[in-house]
Order: sequence, then C-alpha cells, then structure tokens
Amino acid sequence: MCGRFTLDTSIEVLESELGIVLTEFQPRYNIAPTQQVLSIVGTNEGRKAGYLQWGLVPGWAKDPKIGSKMINARSETVDEKPSFKRLLSRRRCLIVADSFYEWKREENEKQPYRITVNDGQLFTFAGLWDRWSSGDQEIVSCTILTTKPNRLMQSIHDRMPVILQDKDQDNWIDPTIDDKTFLKTLLVPLDDSLMKAYPVSKKVNNPRNNDQSLIEPI
Repeated sequence: MCGRFTLDTSIEVLESELGIVLTEFQPRYNIAPTQQVLSIVGTNEGRKAGYLQWGLVPGWAKDPKIGSKMINARSETVDEKPSFKRLLSRRRCLIVADSFYEWKREENEKQPYRITVNDGQLFTFAGLWDRWSSGDQEIVSCTILTTKPNRLMQSIHDRMPVILQDKDQDNWIDPTIDDKTFLKTLLVPLDDSLMKAYPVSKKVNNPRNNDQSLIEPI
C-alpha cells in the first residue's frame, strides 16, 4: 500500500521537470491521507496541475468520510470495482512525490522506511480522481494505485504504489486514451534497480510531524 509520502523540492523544479504551472507550493515531509496532494491531469490543452484530497470519495457516495478508507486501489482489480472502473477510462491523474514511506515488521514493532527513486528525483504515482458534491459542499479527491512488490519492496511490504516511468506518464493522463486493457499494462512494479530504501525515525508515525528530520536515515 502507500500511506505516506514526501515532496521536498522547489516550485521551479516542479514546473521545469513536470511541465506544469503552479501558483503556490511548500515542501512537505509527511503527506498523509485526507490532506491535499499535488496532482496532474491531462487536458486537450496539455497538463494541468492542482491539489486533490487524498482518499477517494466517489461521486455516488452518501458520506464523504468513505474517503479515508479509499487512499489506495489495487491495480489488478481496478477495472472491476464499482468505485474505480468508470474512473480508469476517464479520470486518471499523476500524483507527484519524491519518496514514500512504508513500515516493515521487525520482531514486535514496525520500522518505517523511506523509499526513493533515482537517488531522490521527482516521480509520479498513478492515480484516479473523482468529484463529489452535496449542496454547497464539493470534494475533488484521488486514490493511489498499488501493485505487487518488486524485489526491493518484498522485504518491506507485500504491496507497493504504482510509480510510472517517465515514458508512461503522458499515456496515463492522455484524455483520448480509454482502452482499459492498455492502461492496465502501465500498472506494473517499478524496476527495483531504480529504488533505494533506508530506515527513518518513528516520528513519521505521527502525521502532525512535518520537518526535514523525518527523511534523514537512522
């Protein structure tokens, strides 16, 4: 699964590397469910960036609190589940990060690890988004797709987020592509040779903690 991640960079790097325009951005070291996450969608005019609430609230939901239980979606069954299958063909997004955390059980406790890609470079998770409204309230939210673990992640957890290679990002958010069979071919584990993992402080367990010390190795 994916339950926490980070985005520690500058607005200039985000704009130049991702081809987007932002009006505001602050580095974050402990992004948690229900918070706003930087996301990118594809339009006929190109990429559009904005913030989505992490934890999918389907448009048909009766209670928006369901979002806290839908932070991840399994890629293997994403085209079958009622909450996700219609989104796969028309509401896909990229969720921007530069690392994520996962917890490994060691004896009687769980040790958090920070996982980076290409020595800390930016990457994007494959995501889905939806719009929910009731009266004057509107929530635009997202979920992160997960897949089976690669060799690196196998020693830490039995799932991992789908991290899209640069060559697949445009296809994932291309609004003209709706072939679910093709789209599912993009939802594979990233090559473990591109990833690194190291243990970090258990301070990351508390989502209220949000400073650079969280990403330092112990």
